Parts: sequence; C-alpha cells; structure tokens
Amino acid sequence: MISIDQSIVQKQVVEALMKPEAYDEEQSQAELIQTHISFIFLTREFVYKVKKAVNLGFLDFTTLEKRRFFCEKELVLNRRLCEGMYLEVVPINSSSVIKIKGEGKIVEYAVKMKRMPQEKMMNKLLEEGKVHNRLISRIAKIIAEFHSEAETNRGISEFGSLAMIGVNWKENFEQTCKFIGKAISMRNFELIRKRIGDFMKRNASSFENRAKKGRVRDCHGDIHSGNIFVADRIYIFDAIEFNERFRYSDVASDIAFLAMDLDFKGRTDLSDFFVKKYVEYSGDRESTKLLPFYKCYRAYVRGKVASFKSEDPAVGSKEKIVATTEARAYFKLASTYAKIL
Repeated sequence: MISIDQSIVQKQVVEALMKPEAYDEEQSQAELIQTHISFIFLTREFVYKVKKAVNLGFLDFTTLEKRRFFCEKELVLNRRLCEGMYLEVVPINSSSVIKIKGEGKIVEYAVKMKRMPQEKMMNKLLEEGKVHNRLISRIAKIIAEFHSEAETNRGISEFGSLAMIGVNWKENFEQTCKFIGKAISMRNFELIRKRIGDFMKRNASSFENRAKKGRVRDCHGDIHSGNIFVADRIYIFDAIEFNERFRYSDVASDIAFLAMDLDFKGRTDLSDFFVKKYVEYSGDRESTKLLPFYKCYRAYVRGKVASFKSEDPAVGSKEKIVATTEARAYFKLASTYAKIL
C-alpha cells in the first residue's frame, strides 16, 4: 500500500520509473535528470516529465489534481513551438507494480515527449562552437513570428504594468533574502534592488506604452539555450505553464532571456546579433530600451532558481555545489546589468 503522503508516493514513483518494466516500450534502465520542479526520465525513444510535489510560492504542485492540470497545460502551450515533440499526458498507475498506463489507482501523471538527440541541444552546440549567425537568425525569426501570433488582450496586457512587474521583483527579493551571503552579496542585493526601483520610476511611461501597443503577450517565458533543440527543425520547448504571471509578459522580456543566456555563456556577439535580427523581423525597435532591465530580471531569476536547487533535498551534494556556483554567477551578471540601468 502506497502512503498518501506526496513525498513518499513520489519517491516510490521515481524508484519505479528507473526500472525497465515501468514502461511499455523495450528499453534498458531510464536516465534521471532533475530540475528544482521536475523529475525527467529519459528512455530510448521518449522523455517522461513528472512534476515534483512542491509549493515554491510562485507555483503549487502539491496535489495530484494540480499536477495533472499543469501537465495538460504544458502539453497545449508547448505544441505552439514544438509540434510533434509533445505527445500526450500519461497516467502512472499502481497495483502490484507502479507502471505508466498500468493497472490500478492513478498515483501520478507525466508529460510524454519524443526524445531529441541531446547533442542537438543548443547549449551543447554553443560549447562546441557550432552556433553561428545563420542559426541565430533562424531562431530570431521563429520567435518574432511566434510573438506576432501570440494572444494578447486587456487582461494579458495588465501583466506588463508597472504594478505587476513590481510584484515579480518584490517576490524575487523576498525569496532570495535567505541566500544573501551564500549566493549573492548584500552589496549586490541592495544595488540591484535600488537600480531596478529607480529604473521603473524613470521609465513608467515606456512600460505603459508597451502594454497599449500590444507588446505584452502570451509568451514562452523560458527561452534559453538549454530549452532549444536544433534537430530536423528548431524546437523551443519547456514553456512556462505553472504561472501565467511569468508567461504573460512584454515580448522584450521573452527575448531578454536568450540574450542574457548568450551573454552568460560569453557570446555577447551572438546576443547582440540575436537582438538585432529580432528587431529586424519584428519591427519592435522600442524593445531595446527595456532590454537591460529585462536581462537583469532574467539573470536574477536564474540565480534564484539555482539557489532553490542548491537546497533541494532530492538533489545530491555535488549537484548542490554546482547549483550554488551557478547561482553566484547569475547574480553577479544581474548586478552587471543593474549598474548600467
């Protein structure tokens, strides 16, 4: 009998999904990758993503029903840029054994995806020096076209207001206070908070005009090189499903993520070229004025997420050390952006 305690149930599910008999397809043992909010199981042909039963304030996956809802949401949202990759939401059942689409009670859900070659992930290609201007131009065009077709309305536009942007930053600062002295210095914490506040006051009209002009849309929310496959086509995956506040944003915030990511990886040349081509394809020249602000936001959030991972009890000690080092680097980059605001 499986306990109703979510953490115990998930531990048993994770253990079961590491065994070949948990899957219909023939395979050897699955490979497990963890993020701060997901268990990701890689089989020979497919990927199964299980949401961790956590409540981090900005997301809540603590009940089975919530995890099912957000699995289905993830499927719909990601098919916008990843048609053919996101396949279905599958139940994980338990009777005598725990099995995907098995018998007995449903104890968990997973998003099933087609497995892409890991060597085709853009962050790997960057490490190998295989990302060139032609590829960046293709990505910029895809994102510009995606943004032009993305939904916008009065409700969505409100998420680009100063009030809502202020809520996001307030949450960032509140949730990272405990990492002062560990991943971020007090000096940089205060510097970023002051510069961000000053920038928002000075540029209030710019934020308001962006919303009025329809530049706040139902975006992707998580565009960086680790979420892009360059295979038979370009797949930009893992859009944010768990909180509309992070997906409904100025398109400038969406492109700022990849621009920041390229900066972080030491490729400011590609970052600048990406922004240039996006502006060319979208005609959105005003986005560049807010880009350093949104780059700072994206770097800060990445620092926060890495900090969360460094405290995740399900993550090993070596991964925690790597996560802390990564968090420090992102917070340092955020402070660099803050200094030019």
